[in-house]
Amino acid sequence: MAIYALSDTHLSTLTDKPMNIFGNRWTDWNKKIVLQWLSTVTDKDTVVIPGDISWGISLDDAREDLKLINALPGKKIISHGNHDYWWSTVSKMNSFMEEQDIRTVELLYNNAIAVEDRVICGTRGWYTDEKTAQGAKIKADYSKIVNRECIRLELSLKEAEELIKASPVPLTPVAFFHFPPVFAQYVCRPLVDILHAHGITECYFGHIHGQYDIPPSHEFEGITFTIISSDYLNFKPKKIN
Repeated sequence: MAIYALSDTHLSTLTDKPMNIFGNRWTDWNKKIVLQWLSTVTDKDTVVIPGDISWGISLDDAREDLKLINALPGKKIISHGNHDYWWSTVSKMNSFMEEQDIRTVELLYNNAIAVEDRVICGTRGWYTDEKTAQGAKIKADYSKIVNRECIRLELSLKEAEELIKASPVPLTPVAFFHFPPVFAQYVCRPLVDILHAHGITECYFGHIHGQYDIPPSHEFEGITFTIISSDYLNFKPKKIN
């Protein structure tokens, strides 16, 4: 029973959204994801998808993409990315998935989820200013967004600690972000400081596309950051345990 990760599926069942601006690797990427998933994941496994799941604008737009994910093998844990415009409140999303009989998908949002020997936690993340936004530029108060993400990360990590205390077996917390808290010369110090405060040493991130010559993992201040963007992984879910 393995845990896998695959960020940035960018599914577009009901939309015609080209991704080849990021290179030829994105040709027929929806089919590639399905084929790689079926050759890798079993019904006993879990796959974490931290953001940019569907190009749908509303929950109805994302319905077929969520149903596709639901139909694939394994349990799925999904969280929010900057292109998940369909993302709504937890109550609305859970009600929608119940109505649509989407039973294998669970939300990671201000919470933590115990799976095998790990506790899955994390948040979307963000950048501290427009200069470092790497394709996610918007007219907004960046510091306010980062502060909000810090609150969400704290909620998630505190719940992870409660799950660890209550567990009869040892559990290791693992943090997932859509945006990398550390990448190249950029460091989101508020988020990194929270990771340190809670003893997190293993993080996974997506969002970065078209950069295939970077190392799969890098260490910063004792924390290992691993890229799990789907195109970087050639759309094959990465085993993390």
